[in-house]
Amino acid sequence: MLEKQKTIAKKFSLQGFGLYTRKKVTITFKPAPTYTGFIFVRTDIKEKPSIKAHYSFLIKENIDKGIILEKNGLKIYTIEHVLAALTGMDLDNVIIELNNIEIPIMDGSSKFFVEAIQKVGIIEQNEIRKYHSITKIISYENKKTGGEIIVLPSKKFEIMIVIEYNSKYFSQNAILKDLYQFPKLANSKIFYCIHEKKKQKKFLKIKKNFMHSLFYNTFFDQDHKFNEIAKHILLDIIGFLTLMEIKLKGKFIFHNPDNHIIMQFLKELMNQIQILKKKNIPEFDLKKKPLLDIKSIMKILPHKPPFLLVDKIIDLTENSIVGVKNVTMNESFFTGHFPKEPIMPGVLQIEALAQVGGILVLNKLSHPELYSTYFLKMDKVKFKHKIIPGDIIIFQVYLLEFMKRGIVHMQGKGYVNNKLVVEGEVVAKIVKNYEKL
Repeated sequence: MLEKQKTIAKKFSLQGFGLYTRKKVTITFKPAPTYTGFIFVRTDIKEKPSIKAHYSFLIKENIDKGIILEKNGLKIYTIEHVLAALTGMDLDNVIIELNNIEIPIMDGSSKFFVEAIQKVGIIEQNEIRKYHSITKIISYENKKTGGEIIVLPSKKFEIMIVIEYNSKYFSQNAILKDLYQFPKLANSKIFYCIHEKKKQKKFLKIKKNFMHSLFYNTFFDQDHKFNEIAKHILLDIIGFLTLMEIKLKGKFIFHNPDNHIIMQFLKELMNQIQILKKKNIPEFDLKKKPLLDIKSIMKILPHKPPFLLVDKIIDLTENSIVGVKNVTMNESFFTGHFPKEPIMPGVLQIEALAQVGGILVLNKLSHPELYSTYFLKMDKVKFKHKIIPGDIIIFQVYLLEFMKRGIVHMQGKGYVNNKLVVEGEVVAKIVKNYEKL
């Protein structure tokens, strides 16, 4: 089943002080409609201006102070712990109101945000969540600092942090293999590593001037048993990755990271995402051996030539499928549609899409040959380009919902030459061959 977008069940508020401004701040989290994302609103300003948590608004200067967003002169400071909490709790849409320029630092972690979200609860929304999956290895290196970032394809979101600076103060690692582990990570606090007198004086000055109960972690021992430094860096990185404004699937490995190399990496990742968004075309490997050939398909579908409109299946998961249709001049429908300009009828394009979806559904049954699928409804159907002899159509179909009484809801798209040519949703019913619809 495709994942739905999520928001918080009801609003809640917290109070604290800014790390740099040292001003008292009230921050309020509110449920938001689908496709809102994470939006910060300044309620202390008459116009109540807002900034979306997106890479395009990230201030590249003073990156050592964390994530600062700016839009039309409006700035929001130190949002990484809030963003990490929202992403770590698997949310998609939340409005964050605050009455000052800076997010309250709380205890220097995401703990209080996470606990408040857990208290009010999370609800699913009606729209499907979108993902960006890493399909190729990405490698980024900063030779000056020794920092390196590698991203590998993965079916889920994973992060590994390895810190091995040439110093007795740093030799740690942290791993997040699944978001359900995030609440345990959320309590890792902001830290300062004090190993020079100059830095120590600076730290003591900050601590002295800071007028509320903020707990700073200071580390002098490379064998710190909780790997607190690596854990907190991992926390911050989740906040940075949230600026991509899309859920990610991939295994992210950060070796000796700092905010500057993270920023450069985000720029590269955002460029790749933008390129794919413009194309909006998934990658398919037509050279690999099909999972189901035409003989296997005929054992599953009741359709037979000339009305069998799927030639092979190249990908099949629990809730998705990719099928291929080779369009040739020998198709029977080209005789009258149209003799001088052969075009595949739109209704048959949807039929082919539905047949691919039918394979997805019937393949789950122990004896698929005993069942047939019948159209009940078509919706949101669009025909983008003509399909003519010689075209190879690649259909990608997702199971949106398996409803009661054998009714299924599917969404599919068809591609030719890396162009979207047809899309739509279909509702069908699975019926035993001796039963009546």
